[in-house]
Amino acid sequence: MPLSLPVADGFLIAGILSWAAKLCITRQLKLKRTPFDEIIVMFVIFSAASIWGSPDRGFSFYNYYHLMGRYIFVYYLVVNNISTADQVRRLIGAVLASALAVTLYGFYQYLFSSSVTSAEWVDNEQFPGLKFRVFSTLENPNLLGGFLVTMMSIAAGVGCKNSSLRLRVILGLFVALLGLCLLLTYSRGAWISVLAVIAFFGLVFNRKIFWLMLVLPIAAFFAQDVLIERLMSILNPTDTSSTLRLALWESTIAMIVDKPFFGIGWGAYWMVYPEYDFFINDSSTKIVHAHNMYLNFAAEIGIPGLIAFLGIIFGHIRAAVQVLDSAADELAGGLMLGIAAGMVGLVVNGFTDYIMFNIQMSMLFWLLNAVVVVIWNKNYRFSTNAMFFRKL
Repeated sequence: MPLSLPVADGFLIAGILSWAAKLCITRQLKLKRTPFDEIIVMFVIFSAASIWGSPDRGFSFYNYYHLMGRYIFVYYLVVNNISTADQVRRLIGAVLASALAVTLYGFYQYLFSSSVTSAEWVDNEQFPGLKFRVFSTLENPNLLGGFLVTMMSIAAGVGCKNSSLRLRVILGLFVALLGLCLLLTYSRGAWISVLAVIAFFGLVFNRKIFWLMLVLPIAAFFAQDVLIERLMSILNPTDTSSTLRLALWESTIAMIVDKPFFGIGWGAYWMVYPEYDFFINDSSTKIVHAHNMYLNFAAEIGIPGLIAFLGIIFGHIRAAVQVLDSAADELAGGLMLGIAAGMVGLVVNGFTDYIMFNIQMSMLFWLLNAVVVVIWNKNYRFSTNAMFFRKL
């Protein structure tokens, strides 16, 4: 998914067709139920209802069924077809392998690409020393940052719950590698998400992990000046990025007040924003989202739609924590610890950004939630030794 959306779509279509053929051959059309079916149905319904309020219903309908179809099929393909521990192992292995590929390409980009290719992500006036922000295959440094935080969380969760010293060292180096790439994105929202992830690990796993929260400021102290400057700008109210976000939030709240129940229409933010442009005052500027996940959901699909989405994300986090506490197998617990931590990072990141406007990140979100359901239902006993990765 993070490497190529068209290729991911091709595999998704192949999966859907294979699943349909399997159902026809076995003549077992009964689908597996999940604890979240009702809230997912409500999310689908509220999202569909928002199309009526869109300034371009044809566009919103087209955008809705193309994207919602992806997300729902990814979720239920995993829930209904992942049925063994080995399948889960290979699925998570593929996810982490994709993260390694994305990270290595990010380093290549940093070392050999021209800074011109990332000029749109650099504020030369605010940060004159910042010439390049890595974005790898996701074409946006903030998206890459959100992706890396999620992958680091999963790898750290597996490592923390595993008794094999060798595997813990391998995963520790893997997390450090992704963390270095994360620094090169200069994504402040992602950096804050890392602190939230560390805090979650400290609360639900081991309080000694709280000491890791000192790593970021210590690393910044010894880092290059531009990294320190970027980090300190989080507290700077005159920062152009922060100022723009505040203006967008004001405009988005106005949209919500005007259409609180069914929203302005699925995917219609960029069309409606010019009517609420209190800051930029330039009709040629295209703003595609609110830089706040919660405000964006409430604006596009209404407050009931936002509540349904919150039920989905926090429901899966709760289910993951339940398995973490009761899992008899350390690897199953590790996966749930990591996925739950990654979701917490997404929750925190959502206050200052909206990385799920990206199709690949949304597909990943639904895939990981499905993994939570699979393990929550079966509480599989995974292999607990280093063979977990050796088999990959």
